[in-house]
Amino acid sequence: MAVELKSFASPSPMNNLENAVGQYIVYHDVLKKTNPERILYLAVDVKPYNCIFSEPIGELMLENQRLNLLVFHKSEEVMIKWIPSVNINK
Repeated sequence: MAVELKSFASPSPMNNLENAVGQYIVYHDVLKKTNPERILYLAVDVKPYNCIFSEPIGELMLENQRLNLLVFHKSEEVMIKWIPSVNINK
């Protein structure tokens, strides 16, 4: 497994999403070629997740399974959910 952590710090949620997805695609394709057994996840704090991925464009990306997401709570330092879900005890 590989995880790309994004802060979504820009004032523009759409710009944040575009940058994160673009970088995710590059990393995904490189990993697929160099280390195909690894699964890439985009790690996103719960606040931007609730904002961006509750909007139609974010819902569409999840519905189309464009991204693997790891949603975490930064201040509590805990993972909230994996999309798609994953059993990390394998």
